[in-house]
This record gives sequence, structure tokens and C-alpha cells, in this order.
Amino acid sequence: MSELPVVVVGAGPVGLAAAAQVVARGLTPLVLESGDSAGAAVAQWNHVRLFSAWSELVDPTAAELLAATGWERPDPSGYPTGEEWARLYLRPLAAALGDRVRFGARVVGVARRGRDRVVDSGRDTEPLTVHVATADGEERISAQAVIDASGTWTTPNPLGGDGLPALGEQAAADRITYRVPNLGDPAVRARFAGKRIAVAGSGHSALTALVTLAGLAEENPGTEIVWLLRRGAVGTVFGGGEADQLPARGALGLRAQAAAEAGHVRTVTGFRTAAVERIDDRLVLESFDGHKLDPVDEVVVLTGFRPDLTWLSEIRLDLDPVLQAPRALAPLIDPNVHSCGTVYPHGVAELAQPEAGVFLAGMKSYGRAPTFLAMTGYEQVRSIVAAIAGDHESAARVELTLPETGVCGGAGVFDEPAEASSGGCCAPAAPVDVTLVAR
Repeated sequence: MSELPVVVVGAGPVGLAAAAQVVARGLTPLVLESGDSAGAAVAQWNHVRLFSAWSELVDPTAAELLAATGWERPDPSGYPTGEEWARLYLRPLAAALGDRVRFGARVVGVARRGRDRVVDSGRDTEPLTVHVATADGEERISAQAVIDASGTWTTPNPLGGDGLPALGEQAAADRITYRVPNLGDPAVRARFAGKRIAVAGSGHSALTALVTLAGLAEENPGTEIVWLLRRGAVGTVFGGGEADQLPARGALGLRAQAAAEAGHVRTVTGFRTAAVERIDDRLVLESFDGHKLDPVDEVVVLTGFRPDLTWLSEIRLDLDPVLQAPRALAPLIDPNVHSCGTVYPHGVAELAQPEAGVFLAGMKSYGRAPTFLAMTGYEQVRSIVAAIAGDHESAARVELTLPETGVCGGAGVFDEPAEASSGGCCAPAAPVDVTLVAR
């Protein structure tokens, strides 16, 4: 089956890095991307600046592939926005890969050829088949291996505190957003200016939204921000500040803390949303213990993401029952256990599945866990592709040193740390004086 392609699902940073690794190994990649361009998910948060520098956002093997095209590498010390990451790196990388990247190709299923998940016979000899939906119809592609780097961006967690949509949440969808608002868009700015806004979440996405909306409140005095935390206290949610070895991430926490101290944010702790009721064109949020907030105009939900596993239903996966991450990886990333942002570099040994040749990589591999770094994903696919190519010595070798961090948290803005009131940081932030409504 070595003549068959290695199919990579998703043309985001980790998927394209996987394809570059496949090329470097002399194999044939085929990247299937449902969007119309590389970094289609990144394009949906173009306005957000990452807290990883360019030096941590470019895969070394991909950089070698790009160098042959005359690509000009961005300043390694700079911090790009999502738009810059896509324009200056992801799209050029997809162009360098050429027709080995297909857009508008949505993967709807993966299976072993002619076998459902129950059948043992032939599983070690038949290739994998990838079912794809395109504008022209359906097709089935045979593959020697499948690397699922499709991410979790399309499946954000709901507002409901039990992991399911709160009662009335879907009916109020016109007033609820699950992304950091882009206030550079005049229509979005008009939607939030002068309004009372509830922000749910305690990760870096939520902190980014708080900072953004606090700036809006300074310019529009009628703007009010209510910050909803499921955890019982603010604790160390603002992070390690200057102790964080990802400086931009530490700075984000300090800016969010400053916004709270300036009186732009009213914080409600221990609030797990059970219901959303529309009253006079405004929304009233109710917690599971019966506490109701004063009406708000808009709700920004930033409570993390989860993997979409539906199209892998015919593949034999061994996933942790809590995180929905590969079972061997889960103990390394479980936010219920770990109180520090450091996650040991890992590769094929932790990511291999019972279904030979199938791997979850990138954000998808973390399941519901936060704290993902792009360079962690690059090391994952380096190890995975080495194993596919038969270089097991390289696959087993760790070739990445991660920065020690002063706070839980990870790549870009996609995370929701553990809810324990003690926080989850290696270096606690300074005490914060904010308006608290303890429940």
C-alpha cells in the first residue's frame, strides 16, 4: 500500500506541517480541506493576535519546503495576528504543496475498505478509505494512512454548564456568539457598543474578549461587561503575568486584570448556566442553583472546544472517556490533574490508535483539553510521519524543547483551563480586587 497517499484532513498549521513531513520522507500527501483556502479556521479569528511568536509558529520542515520557493520568513520575534499567520505562512505553504492540497473537500467518513468497525478479517491488509463530499458529488479515496488534523474550531462548547446547550440557548442564537468579537468590523462594533454583555469562560479566549470589550467600554460609557466564571473564585485565572515564559500570554492576563481593576468588568463566580430566557428582547441567564442575572443584550460564550468524532464512527479508536483524547496522551494533558502549563513533547507512541495507520494530531488530539501549542503539533506529525515511513528510531525520538510556562494555557486563543477554584498555575498571579458575586 506504500504507493497510496497519506491523507491529511485539514489544511491548518498542523495539517500542512504533516504534509511537508510526508513530502520530506518521499511519500505522497493528499490534504483534504473543507474550506476554500489554507487556514480556513484561522481566517475566522483573523483579528486576534497570537501569544506565540513567529519562531514558534513555523514548522522547520515546512520552512525548508518554503525556502525553495523564495519565501521570505517573517521576523521570528514578532507576534502575528491570525490574518498574518494565514497570509504570510499557511497560504504560501499550501501553494508550495500545490495540487497535493484540495480545497472544498469535506471528509464525511473514514473506514477500512469493505469492512465496518466490527469485522476483523482483512483489517491488516486492506487500505483505509476516505469518503469525501465536494461540490461535484461524492468520492472515495484509498489511503495508506490518515492523519486527522481537522481541529476542533467548528465544535465550540455550549453555554450550558453541564456540557449541553442551556435551555433556550439555541432559540437565542441571534444574541449569542461563540467567538471573540471582531470590533474592527463596524457592524460587529455597533452590535456590542452601549450594550450589556455577558462573557462566559475563563481561558485566554475569554481574557482576550474582556480586554477587547473593556476598550469598547472606555469609548462607549453605556457598555457593561459581566464576566461569568464556573469556578468558585477568580483565583489565578489571570495567569502568571511576568512569570509566564510566553511573554505575550502573560501580558494578556495582566491587561485583563487591569480591565477588571479599572471597573469595566463585573465578575460573577460559581455561575453554571442552566437556562436562557428572552424577556423584552433581552436575555436572562439562570444558573443551576436558581440564581438569575439581570438582563443582558449579548452573550459571548468562550468555554472551549470539543472534537467532532462522528465521521470516525467506523474506525477503531481508543480514547480517554473524559477528555476524548488518545488514551495514552490523556494523562499528560488532563486539566483535572495538571496544575502547570508544561506538557511533555510526545509523538506516535501516545497517538497511535488500534486502527493501524489512523492518527489524531493537533488540536483534535487534545480532545476537550486546553493548552495546545502549535509546536507541539509540529512535533506530533514529525513523529507520526517518521513512523509511517518506517523510521521508528526517529519516531521515538523527542526533537522538541517546550518553554516552561508560568500558567496553564496554550496555543493562540483556544483554551478553557480547569475550573478548580485554586486555579492552575505554576506562579500565582497577584491578588485581584474585582466585584465578585459569589454563589
